[in-house]
Amino acid sequence: MAIYTLPELPYDYAALEPVISPEIIELHHDKHHAAYVKGANDTLEQLAEAREKDAWGAVNGLEKNLAFHLSGHILHSIYWHNMDSPKDGGGGEPLAADGVGDLADAIAESFGSFARFKAQLTKAAATTQGSGWGVLAYEPVSGRLIVEQVYDHQGNVGQGSVPILVFDAWEHAFYLQYKNQKVDFIEAMWQVVNWQDVSRRYADAQGRTPLIGG
Repeated sequence: MAIYTLPELPYDYAALEPVISPEIIELHHDKHHAAYVKGANDTLEQLAEAREKDAWGAVNGLEKNLAFHLSGHILHSIYWHNMDSPKDGGGGEPLAADGVGDLADAIAESFGSFARFKAQLTKAAATTQGSGWGVLAYEPVSGRLIVEQVYDHQGNVGQGSVPILVFDAWEHAFYLQYKNQKVDFIEAMWQVVNWQDVSRRYADAQGRTPLIGG
């Protein structure tokens, strides 16, 4: 049976300074993300054992654990690639001249302007209650982009939507550097967004439109 593995970072720990410190990147990737990978694999083993023994007393908790850890693994895997050093092209906004015109047009069509989109995603991420994420996602039924405010890793999400840009608003993503100023961290995140990666994810998501109704 296939198992989940922790992906390597696409840059070194210090690549996103001064927006995110090397210490945070190392702890976040090597400890927190690794824990979600282990949690998903452990839960799959427990579900396999339940199937083997036809013992389903813990199925509700196991399904909840799988959703939590697997979604944490998926969101973090996107998160690392969604960022890049400003010196390597991170930050700014998507522009047609940079080869991401389709994404820029989609943001303007879905939100009215880049500034309005930026304001909505910033507020969604910065005002999450407790732990969660701010997410730009492709919604395949309408073909539009939407902003989602994700609780924990998987709650409050439209089924079928595909995340293409994620802002981690859990305390472990920023507290060592930004203390309790979550909004300052989210504002700073815009300096390291890798729009080339977001654009590739948008193009890929457009090819996944599901059949509705059969």
